[in-house]
Amino acid sequence: MSEHVLVINAGSSSLKYSLIDAGSGKAAGSGLVERIGEAEGRHLHRGPDGETSTDGKIDTHEDALRAALDAFETHGPSLDAVEVAAVGHRVVHGGSRFADPVLIDDELIDAVTALVPLAPLHNPANLEGMRVARRLFPELPQVAVFDTAFHQTLEPAAYTYAVPLAWRDDHDIRRYGFHGTSHAFVSAESARFLGRDPAGLNVIVLHLGNGCSAAAIRGGVSVDTSMGMTPLEGLVMGSRSGDLDPAIHAHLVRELGWTVEEVDHALNFDSGLKGLAGGNDFRELSTRVEAGDPVAQLAFDVYCHRIKKYVGAYYAVLGTVDAIVFTAGVGQNGADVRAASLGGLERLGIRIDAQRNDAAADGSRLVSADDSPVAVLVIPTNEEWQIAREALAVVGGS
Repeated sequence: MSEHVLVINAGSSSLKYSLIDAGSGKAAGSGLVERIGEAEGRHLHRGPDGETSTDGKIDTHEDALRAALDAFETHGPSLDAVEVAAVGHRVVHGGSRFADPVLIDDELIDAVTALVPLAPLHNPANLEGMRVARRLFPELPQVAVFDTAFHQTLEPAAYTYAVPLAWRDDHDIRRYGFHGTSHAFVSAESARFLGRDPAGLNVIVLHLGNGCSAAAIRGGVSVDTSMGMTPLEGLVMGSRSGDLDPAIHAHLVRELGWTVEEVDHALNFDSGLKGLAGGNDFRELSTRVEAGDPVAQLAFDVYCHRIKKYVGAYYAVLGTVDAIVFTAGVGQNGADVRAASLGGLERLGIRIDAQRNDAAADGSRLVSADDSPVAVLVIPTNEEWQIAREALAVVGGS
């Protein structure tokens, strides 16, 4: 049986795809279609012969996926030649119903549709990707892999909000958590890197990209995580506020006359680093910090302070910690963030080696000191590989 899985991540105006060998994790081909439905779209494809880019109007997600198929045929690799075993779809919100990847059928589509109120910014696009792929690949098994699934192991004390019972029972208001495929992949890779059995390892994973989340993982099982009912809660992010006094919503409605939709948009798209410093590109922020910009410095300090708070909280939740793992764009490349976020925690057994931390390197690596009881690691995430592996496991067991 072929181990190649076509992984699709459909956004509201974009479609990202990768052809992954689930055994090795190697991407035989990948691409990104952007600005779907806008005046001019852009399609970037990476194949055996390198990278190609085309511009032109792309009206729908179906047009985007057809463009991807044409690129595979023209620039390689041929999907027919590799015998794709399945199509794996990233789905942001699975609610409390889905703790595992699931074969996509009409019932699954209806179930994910019913969850749209919990993820109105994400699930509709994920659904469109599934519908389009089912039309274009009617003969291939298709699998939904949920961002929330990994965190379905949280105990009630960790996922329950202190709100009225009717809110919880009738409206599914609870913590779900996100970035599950990343946290699952990185926690397993950290055990492999350390030569440890995942079942005996306690890890704090810090996924720091444009979206940011922390997770406390005991024995390979998620026991707490920073994102909540939506991806807005938790750490400071590129354009999301993270943790916030909920009374601020009502204050803005009362005092400024804002609508609920305006407040929601501002907290998701105009806050975080963008709200603090005017931009969410961390490389630009670091340059401004080095130049002595006090606005950028405050944004950096707020960002790292929030990370440190969660590290301390999850240390308490786990009781003992074997490793703290940084991943995603900022986590993997931000030596300054790693140093600032963990500085002063030496009494907890967390000691970074400055030379290791500052060294430019790719791949998994140790950045803690030799005498640090808690290992500090940088592990590149690979959500596409995790989705491919989970999709193939479903197909193989079907």
